[in-house]
Amino acid sequence: MDQYSHEVDVAVRAALDASLLCRQVQKELRGELSFTKSDRSPVTVADYGAQAIICKLLKESFPEDPIIAEEDSAELRKPDHSGILAQVTRYVRDRIPHASPEDVCGWIGSSSRSLADRSWILDPIDGTAGFLRGEQYAIALALVEKGKVTLGLLACPNLHLETGRPEGAKGSLFLAVTGRGACQMDMAGKNKQSLTTPEIGDISGVLYTESVEADHCDHGFHRHIAHKLGITRPPLRMDGQVKYGVVARGEAALYLRIPAPSEQGFKENIWDHAAGVLVAEEAGGRVTDALGRPLDFSSGIKLEKNYGIVVTNGIPHDRVLTALGFQKAPA
Repeated sequence: MDQYSHEVDVAVRAALDASLLCRQVQKELRGELSFTKSDRSPVTVADYGAQAIICKLLKESFPEDPIIAEEDSAELRKPDHSGILAQVTRYVRDRIPHASPEDVCGWIGSSSRSLADRSWILDPIDGTAGFLRGEQYAIALALVEKGKVTLGLLACPNLHLETGRPEGAKGSLFLAVTGRGACQMDMAGKNKQSLTTPEIGDISGVLYTESVEADHCDHGFHRHIAHKLGITRPPLRMDGQVKYGVVARGEAALYLRIPAPSEQGFKENIWDHAAGVLVAEEAGGRVTDALGRPLDFSSGIKLEKNYGIVVTNGIPHDRVLTALGFQKAPA
């Protein structure tokens, strides 16, 4: 990883620091530590605190690189959110003792919405609903260069480290660099293990994964496709890009994300997929949209040229696409 060794070091350090903040917030989570943004999506002090920590390190290390991130300090600067800003600052100070509220807002920034030839893509908590339930979420960070994801990192503080041992130690960090493979580490950045997707013979026994929230995908259609494929096990429902990680390490063989009927025309945000796509692909999996097209990260903050998400690990990908049966994206 010589070419990206500095980027990897900074990204891992930032994600681990942000994970510590997120774990502390989740441990102490109360109603006043979250609120609903103007777009009606939930956000917590952990979203803002994690973004502040990560953006500070990225800006110091790579000052020329724009950062496209989900959160924006404009929400925090509203007078009725002064209490939330104070809480964010308190948690950030556990990692950066000198931080002031103005520092925190500056680090969070007003996120760029324009891709450059080289941009960092950040979702400080992908799966905020899961975070609020005390379940799965991911800190997702990617480097995109000329429309291609070249580095992907997923920190999953609540995901069991060992496949098949959900009762075991919690905390998995997935890392991938283009052309260099993917690996998993613990939440100290140690015990690195390479990830390689398995070959699967009998498809009936595989596990598929999907989003928890019914408004994020069409659960009924997913069940129909699983039945067509002969998959007999019920789905593993998880929030955030954790799903890419469990596919990359062979715990699930298929991840489906087909828009619900009420969401036709919906376009995915790039920060919800960029890091996970590279982790899955570098482990040997395959990622396309529902029509078999690669995900296009060159069109701005939305996957404007794609419809749905299909991720496979050991299952014939084309067989899944045939079962889906899309000739073109629904209008």
